[in-house]
Amino acid sequence: GCFECCIKCLGGVPYASLVATILCFSGVALFCGCGHVALTGTVSILEQHFSTTASDHALLSEVIQLMQYVIYGIASFFFLYGIILLAEGFYTTSAVKELHGEFKTTACGRCISGMFVFLTYVLGVAWLGVFGFSAVPVFMFYNIWSTCEVIKSFQTNVTVPGDQICVDIRQYGIIPWNAVPGKACGPILENICNTNEFYMSYHLFIVACAGAGATVIALIHFLMILSSNWAYLKDASKMQAYQDIKAKEEQELQDIQSRSKEQLNSYT
Repeated sequence: GCFECCIKCLGGVPYASLVATILCFSGVALFCGCGHVALTGTVSILEQHFSTTASDHALLSEVIQLMQYVIYGIASFFFLYGIILLAEGFYTTSAVKELHGEFKTTACGRCISGMFVFLTYVLGVAWLGVFGFSAVPVFMFYNIWSTCEVIKSFQTNVTVPGDQICVDIRQYGIIPWNAVPGKACGPILENICNTNEFYMSYHLFIVACAGAGATVIALIHFLMILSSNWAYLKDASKMQAYQDIKAKEEQELQDIQSRSKEQLNSYT
């Protein structure tokens, strides 16, 4: 009895929705956690090496602080949204597996499933933009790191002085052109690349970008699941309508037969 009960319970688990939920939670956690710490490290690097005047990077600091608050909101929203989608998966699985029982799918349930399909599609498109945006700091940090590697190779070959190789952060538009010093050259730039803040921020941005990509995959997975579940519910409603009409016709036929028997008995 316990074994059959466990098998029945395991059969009602929406494994596809469960996998998508775990992937979504993991991706959002990586993006929000690593992105928050990486943004803090980026501000510290800019303040110490590229913009010594507070007024030059005041706007950037406010934008980064706002982005960190947005990260808090994203983490909270997707925690709730993932749980809701998982619950919807349980609901749809029960509805499909109990078509011939007492469980009835309602128009409200089908409407909610359709709404989730639309909302997940919108969120998937939005997260494609987030994924592309999260690749920008990775590109910037990679350029700085690759320039440091070039400086090291020039120091080994001693063909070109390393002081002529620079990275100007102002060209990326994150600080104004009048920011001082705005750029770092030669050994100073190499020292920046060797700091723990640069190393951690670079790799955390990479992990955050990977988390955004995992979230996009999870939302695409959710979209396929929700579309399939909505189609199942639609077919279930048609099947229920057919069964109701069939039961009504059978009841009417039984009533007609019972009346015919009564009339025949009254004649005899």
